[in-house]
Amino acid sequence: MATAKKPAAAAKKPVAKAAPKAAPKKAVAAPKKAAAPKAAAKPAAKAAAPKKAAAPKAAAKPAVKKPAVKRTPNAAFMKPLTPSAALAEVVGAKPLPRTEVTKKVWEYIKKHKLQNPENKRNIDADDKLKVVFGGKKQVSMFEMTKLISGHLK
Repeated sequence: MATAKKPAAAAKKPVAKAAPKAAPKKAVAAPKKAAAPKAAAKPAAKAAAPKKAAAPKAAAKPAVKKPAVKRTPNAAFMKPLTPSAALAEVVGAKPLPRTEVTKKVWEYIKKHKLQNPENKRNIDADDKLKVVFGGKKQVSMFEMTKLISGHLK
């Protein structure tokens, strides 16, 4: 019976020793992370994250890759529109696509130096453009395109 008690006592000791050893390691490990390596832990975590993210992207790109298709212009922009009489004095009377009308108006503005020198986004209208701009002396470049579109049919 004495031998039976010894293994039972020996079995209790390793369990008792294992529990105290595990608890101090956790308790010691937690303060180390909280005290000094906070700043070091963040860059390490950031460095690890891109590596994980890069691997799936590399695998996904070949599957998603499509053959190159030549870009075609939108038909609505390329449709020739007839300018009004007021706009025809600036860009000409023949029908032009909307993109060409805008280019010709900008050519006219730069040729006659109608951009405001202090704020290049503003256009100072001369007599011809004042009619197109609805009587305004000065408009912004963004407002100008809106006003020009009202003169196209």
